[in-house]
Amino acid sequence: MMSSKRQRPVVAALLATTMFGGLSAVPVLAQEAGVPAAPAPAAALPTAGTVRSINVVGQQRLEPDTVLSYTKLRIGQPFTQESLDQALRDLYETELFADVQIRNDNGALTIEVKENPVINRIVLEGNKRLKEDKIRPEIRLAPRQIYTRSKVRADVARIIELYRRQGRFAATVEPKMVQLDQNRVDIVFEISEGPKSKVRQINVIGNDKFSDGELRSQMVTKQSRWFRVFSSGTSYDPDRLAYDQQKLRQFYLTEGYADFRVISAVAELTPDKQDFIITYVVEEGKRYKFGDVKVESDIRDLSSASLTKTLPMKKGDWYNAKQVEDTVDTLSETAGLFGYAFAEVQPDFNRDKDSLTMGINFRIANAPRVYVERVDINGNTLTQDKVVRREFRLAEGDAFNSFLVKRSKDRINSLGFFQEKLDIEQKPGSAPDRIVLETNVQEKSTGELSLSAGFSSLERFIVAASITQRNFRGKGQELRASVNYSSYSKSVELGFTEPYFMDKNIALGGDIYRRDLNSFRYLNNNDRDTTYKQTTTGFQIRAGVPITEYMSLALRYSLNLDDVSLDKDTYYTNGVCDPILAGRYLCDAIGKRTTSSLGYSLIYDNRDNRIRPTRGHNVVVSQDFAGLGGSVKYIRTRLNGSKYWPLGGGFIFSLSAEGGYIHSLEGERRDASGELVDKVRLTDRFFLGNPQIRGFDIRGIGPRVKRFYLVEDPDNAGSFIRSTGDNNVRDDALGGRIYYLARAEVEIPLGSGAREMGLRPSIFVDAGAVAGLRDPIPTNFPGYCSVTPQTGTTGSASTVRAASLGNCNAPPTGFDAAYLDGTGFEEVYLGDTLKPRVSVGFGINWNSPFGPFRIDIAKALLKEPGDDTQLISFNVGTQF
Repeated sequence: MMSSKRQRPVVAALLATTMFGGLSAVPVLAQEAGVPAAPAPAAALPTAGTVRSINVVGQQRLEPDTVLSYTKLRIGQPFTQESLDQALRDLYETELFADVQIRNDNGALTIEVKENPVINRIVLEGNKRLKEDKIRPEIRLAPRQIYTRSKVRADVARIIELYRRQGRFAATVEPKMVQLDQNRVDIVFEISEGPKSKVRQINVIGNDKFSDGELRSQMVTKQSRWFRVFSSGTSYDPDRLAYDQQKLRQFYLTEGYADFRVISAVAELTPDKQDFIITYVVEEGKRYKFGDVKVESDIRDLSSASLTKTLPMKKGDWYNAKQVEDTVDTLSETAGLFGYAFAEVQPDFNRDKDSLTMGINFRIANAPRVYVERVDINGNTLTQDKVVRREFRLAEGDAFNSFLVKRSKDRINSLGFFQEKLDIEQKPGSAPDRIVLETNVQEKSTGELSLSAGFSSLERFIVAASITQRNFRGKGQELRASVNYSSYSKSVELGFTEPYFMDKNIALGGDIYRRDLNSFRYLNNNDRDTTYKQTTTGFQIRAGVPITEYMSLALRYSLNLDDVSLDKDTYYTNGVCDPILAGRYLCDAIGKRTTSSLGYSLIYDNRDNRIRPTRGHNVVVSQDFAGLGGSVKYIRTRLNGSKYWPLGGGFIFSLSAEGGYIHSLEGERRDASGELVDKVRLTDRFFLGNPQIRGFDIRGIGPRVKRFYLVEDPDNAGSFIRSTGDNNVRDDALGGRIYYLARAEVEIPLGSGAREMGLRPSIFVDAGAVAGLRDPIPTNFPGYCSVTPQTGTTGSASTVRAASLGNCNAPPTGFDAAYLDGTGFEEVYLGDTLKPRVSVGFGINWNSPFGPFRIDIAKALLKEPGDDTQLISFNVGTQF
């Protein structure tokens, strides 16, 4: 009898086992999967003849006829040793069988097979950096499929490729097979992830004009160093390697090296498979200057001579390929401004290798003037078409204008209804002079339901609930309602805004509100206590109309009913506000009043996006006139502006400034004792501090009264000093009539992962001041110690105190030292100056899963006596 069998070294594989719950796990790739070699013929048996019968044995799931169908052996046909070997190959290639033998008994053939097992489950082990939901979609093997070695190898390769995309080139995967009953198996992929492969070194060969460091600074890939521990650019990425070659070429072309090329770029894995060494071989070539540069226009509305004068490059300047690209874009935009949407600008280069000059002729080919055939809007499922169309600066039939297309895009983005990747494509219309503007939008959620609790460094515990729909019914209307509660403030507000009233370009809106504020003061620069309570109930009606494309006018009317009160148990004596307990300035503030005011704002705004601007500026001038009825009369004027510049690379620089002044229209105001007080009430003044100017505490800047309680000096009987115990000082901010505030800030870009998390760090410098009050009248009662400034003096506490120190040298008549403890005090008026307070710091905005979060760390560089500083401030759980 002759047996033909595929020879595979399975014995060694079966010996290398690992126990899995009493079942053997065999390394499946140890089984050789090559094409079987032809076995040596048995000399004593015939190697050819006629097939008399075929018997299939050993199969479990497959029918014998199915097994036979995979071969070319048939009863009655001749066979040879070669045909038997081919039958073996054909059966193995089906990948249905783990083992196959063909026995020949004088033409009676027996095909003995051992079927490949059925997969019971797939198990992943050792994967920590790459979760299963990332790996399983890439695996071809699945439960209830037939196990095959080729699929295992393919899955191993896919898993390793996934890890290489993550920068882990040392990752290994060992598949193992756990034998089960009924010819079933579990496939276990044992993964050793290994460390992330870093770029150890970047070498550049062939560079003479620029150092390796200068060239490495142009690359996205960076060398792994300790100070780049948070950088993602130190990981090896083949795609990034190709991108860096383009970056090198761009850099050299920008510097005038028109013949520069990268000869080769090789990334070599170190022997330990931990890091990569990248080597670039470059050829710099010669440096060129611009030769003759001119514009030739075939469009009659575009003057060649005029356009040539506007070119940024001049003959003799160093050649700059980036400047050429920008010039092509500028000329295309210029043609678009005149309605030539499809004008083609082609730069013709005249390279002179002898004189090392590069002459350029910008040719503007003739093109028809284009008109807008129609405007298509795609992707808006909720937002009505008219909401988008009314932001277009072009309508059907208008002459095409590229500037107005860009302006339309900016206005649509500013709505905040769509994702930032909004695009207005320019497509050919039904005729050469027709164009279709196709607007592709992707809507985002415009409804916000917020139920949050948090902690603020300003207001302690906060609970907030709000619902806002900025695109109500898809009409662009805004509807909002909110309730806020904290340790120092409570509010309920309802508001509605219709941006296009009666489909006219007139915005109309209104708000009704109730706000309760518990003002506070600092005790010993740490603790706080509540001073006055202000309850405001009112409403406001708003209207806005455009004047020009960038300028608009906003009008408003508001009516507020204010009730300012002090706790009678704490600050009253015999039913009257006690200035000894509260201070004269607080006693003066209490009472009920009505404020009826009419205001306007003149707004100029050409920012590219009102929500997150990157360029442009806005200026707002506003005034409010109180006195149309009511008991309060004043004019409040404010001016603020901001400007944004993109610095490249995602950096955004901004400057902002604002200021205000309030002028009372009332006559002289006197307190209960008949003394003159400031005409502008405490609750109508400007206050400054955190969060407007970081690095200072809330209301931490500007005019204030500090009260220092006195005790007898233990070292000098009969004299009194400031107490060093708790609550030895009370700090009351009074606000001011005039203020200014300025800020410079740079927003720092982060990687795509951080952007998706909503992280936006920035560095900033803040400066500002508030001042302009009438000096408050010191609290006065028989037998107390009071320190007030001499006429015309303000400044530090020590200066003011020295002015009348003699008043505190002895106990007041009729009082002993024990009574003085906690009763005698000094009052010092500080901070009434327009000298700038300056702070510098950095902060991070984070759209966290539990609400917006902002943290700032700022150091006060310039401050005045009496100012309250704060290094760290944060806010979480509510809008800020």
